[in-house]
Amino acid sequence: MDLVLLLKAAILGVVEGLTEFLPISSTGHLILAGELLDFNDEKGKAFLIMIQTGAMLAVMWEYRTKFIGLTLGLFTRRAEQIFVAKLFVAFLPAALVGLTFGSLIKAHLFGSVPVALALIAGAFVILAVERYYKSWRIENVDDMSFRDAFLVGVAQCFSLIPGVSRAGATIIGGMLCGLSRKAATEFSFFLAVPTLIAAGGYDLMKHYDDFTVDDAGILAVGLVVSFISALICIRWLIRYVASHNLSIFAWYRLALGAVILLVMW
Repeated sequence: MDLVLLLKAAILGVVEGLTEFLPISSTGHLILAGELLDFNDEKGKAFLIMIQTGAMLAVMWEYRTKFIGLTLGLFTRRAEQIFVAKLFVAFLPAALVGLTFGSLIKAHLFGSVPVALALIAGAFVILAVERYYKSWRIENVDDMSFRDAFLVGVAQCFSLIPGVSRAGATIIGGMLCGLSRKAATEFSFFLAVPTLIAAGGYDLMKHYDDFTVDDAGILAVGLVVSFISALICIRWLIRYVASHNLSIFAWYRLALGAVILLVMW
């Protein structure tokens, strides 16, 4: 087994786990890391999407009580049925847009310059929202309406552009709908589960023939490392947003975007 490939898989797993749930764009960071590690061919791009499953499993583990309750009560309890329906409503817009325009996005926007521009644009959005975000009406994700869920789902569509950030789009979208930062962050976590399952499953089917038994090792390393690093990140982020705003992530995005553009120039 190629130790260099395993090391690259581990590095990409760390990048995925630490960036998936922060509003700084995991896809953007993975594209940049993939280019630096020479891991950006079609097979590499599929790998980057599939290891997102590790981060998704970290959410399910951290909120296992919630997910067990949703599973057990799906056919018997009204509250669980409504919450799952809200997740579906939020998931649907990005799924439809992704299926329609996913190939075009990969062909034209999976590169350093588009990522840098999206990082910078997203930073200004975060700073603008945080400047005027003073109060909220929803403290708990269970109190969201179907309209709130749909609007967060619409916001998630922007995250199909590498560099925008799925977490950033859904958290900011939730805040604009009147959710507290904590509630918006938690709903972003929950929405990640169907979104990442769909993205990873779709790419696995699409690129199934590109992978062999020999690739099982790098996939396993990427998944395990992304799971561990994502779990650490989730626990830290929930504590952080309880008493801080998101401006620090906006300044990080601005700095990273500027550095990328400077290097490319």
